[in-house]
Amino acid sequence: MTRYERLAQGMAAEIRSGNLKPGSRMPSLRQIIAQHGVSQSTAARAYYLLEQWGLVRAEERSGYFVAPLAKAAHGDSANASETAIVDISELVFSVLDAAKRPGIVPLGSAFPSPLLFPMARLAKSLGQAARSVSPWSTVVDLPPGNESLRRQIALRYMRMGISQPAEEIVVTNGALEALNLCLMAVTQPGDVVAVESPGFYAALQAIERLGLRAVEIPVDGASGLDLDALAHALERHPIRACWFMTNFQNPTGVTLCAAKKQALVELLARHDVPLIEDDVYGELHYAPNYSPPALAFDRHGLVMHCGSFSKTLAPGYRVGWASAGRFAARVQRLKLMTTLSASIPVQAGIADYLEHGGYERHLKKIRLAMQAQRDAMLGAIARWLPEGTRHTNPQGGYFLWLTFPARIDAMALHRLAIERGISVAPGPLFSATHGFENCIRLNYGHPWSARIDDAIRTLAELLAHPEVRARD
Repeated sequence: MTRYERLAQGMAAEIRSGNLKPGSRMPSLRQIIAQHGVSQSTAARAYYLLEQWGLVRAEERSGYFVAPLAKAAHGDSANASETAIVDISELVFSVLDAAKRPGIVPLGSAFPSPLLFPMARLAKSLGQAARSVSPWSTVVDLPPGNESLRRQIALRYMRMGISQPAEEIVVTNGALEALNLCLMAVTQPGDVVAVESPGFYAALQAIERLGLRAVEIPVDGASGLDLDALAHALERHPIRACWFMTNFQNPTGVTLCAAKKQALVELLARHDVPLIEDDVYGELHYAPNYSPPALAFDRHGLVMHCGSFSKTLAPGYRVGWASAGRFAARVQRLKLMTTLSASIPVQAGIADYLEHGGYERHLKKIRLAMQAQRDAMLGAIARWLPEGTRHTNPQGGYFLWLTFPARIDAMALHRLAIERGISVAPGPLFSATHGFENCIRLNYGHPWSARIDDAIRTLAELLAHPEVRARD
């Protein structure tokens, strides 16, 4: 993190904590330079960031003032915020680039271990599909996608008790493209989108790229999305879409119960607001019976359900889909206007695997592995991390969320951990306003080992480092 970013983060924390009240005057550039020993350029760039985050406003010849609608956005105490311009990509890129170093312990990774996937059997299906694919399929299988694959996806919906026509399913290059196409289908630049807080950083990046504004809805580590805060935000703001994870949310791992999913769908239907449901972890549930996605409760075609095989079967093959309800035709046209089609042979190969390769057996195996790895991670947390550290207890997926008892600087912890060969995902990645400074996300999607256990112990040691505790 640069010096001006660190300076901006410190002032943002003071605003979010309430120490600096809305409307109050911020220190002048001259005061900032004298107090922190920084250059005028560094002080000016810090204030520019605060403006971008919606926390301060500049008045000509008067200086900077705390924005009238600036809200706290720290940890689980966050309330639904005002709309904000999103400026998250540079932070995301810097953290993800650091985590790519060879040999690093991937606790901050977004992906499970590739060793958990049936690559040899999948390659057999891909080979079979490549030999038998019709030349005409290169034209016929343009959006909405390979017919056999869409039928197999529709059958998976049927297993969840959802009747989903294959004609409404659009195959995409991974779920992220599906989510972006859905967002493009229902918004225009300047529109307001409701996102989770903490929430998936790619949603924030999509909002930033499309010139949208975000309103953050708090997510509780035990019960999930705060529906009261969402109802309040819907009354106050012209929200055009919601982008939520209802199953095993990234980064917390929390799932909405069936009753809350139904209440969410009914609330949005009253306001005629589409829900973009990111459900890439839905099939990684540990219990034999689990709550179906929010799509199961949709009676108005407002839920745009997006899934993928990247988290369950083949991360590098980049095959996802959108079941887009009343917006399916619009999403299909946008697919044609952008990337045209996902790989035809790969679509056919995954369709063959779903039909003949034993996907259900594979899912049972990977769910058991993930559950065992979660239990090992929770054991290491109890063994090494300080008393008072709070964590979520996911019932699926492969992420959990840690909240430290002290005012820990998660960005400093990330930097020091990288130096020790360990990646973590710091809390500010998951907030439009760079909140959750004392939180991190951990990935337990890799086979447990002594090396991972040692990494948790090392994190415990780093929590006592003066740089990490600088916010005390």
